[in-house]
Amino acid sequence: MPRQVFFYDPPERFVAGTVGEPGQRAFYLQASTQGRVTSVLLEKTQVAALAERIEELLDEVVRRAAGSTEVPAVAPADLIDSAPLDQPVLEEFRVGTMALAWDESVQRLIIEAQALIETDPDDPEDTEPFEDDENGPPMLRVRLSGAMARVFAKRALELVSAGRPPCPFCSLPLDPQGHVCPRQNGYRR
Repeated sequence: MPRQVFFYDPPERFVAGTVGEPGQRAFYLQASTQGRVTSVLLEKTQVAALAERIEELLDEVVRRAAGSTEVPAVAPADLIDSAPLDQPVLEEFRVGTMALAWDESVQRLIIEAQALIETDPDDPEDTEPFEDDENGPPMLRVRLSGAMARVFAKRALELVSAGRPPCPFCSLPLDPQGHVCPRQNGYRR
């Protein structure tokens, strides 16, 4: 079966968002344009890593261009998107691997999120990574301007930090009813 690629160049909207309450949140990337919406599920750590790497890559682009680039140093306030995810959130796939690239010729950031590939550890023929691009797993590919990428990264980092507050002793997340803190010898905090 041919690979399904959800391609947005550029999207009208590309955001990270959540569904659920802190501690039970599901994290999504969502791209949309002209009534077409694609949502993919991923882990909180993947959202954080993606946002951090985007910031690092854009900072490097600005540094190398010595100021002669369209990439802003910070997210433009007029582009900030704080709206919730478009409803209904219909998961296309769970993200396994992600990749970032900067296309210098058009001054665009390319983000690729590929579906998680389930392998059978007991099957020796099912342990090799999938290398056939034509028949590979589904993928979300998005091309963003530098400004739109900065806005995405800002929102994603805020989203990740908006969860449950950390315990001041062990840094694990606190539930509303407290938690058993390993630094307090198992006493509820």
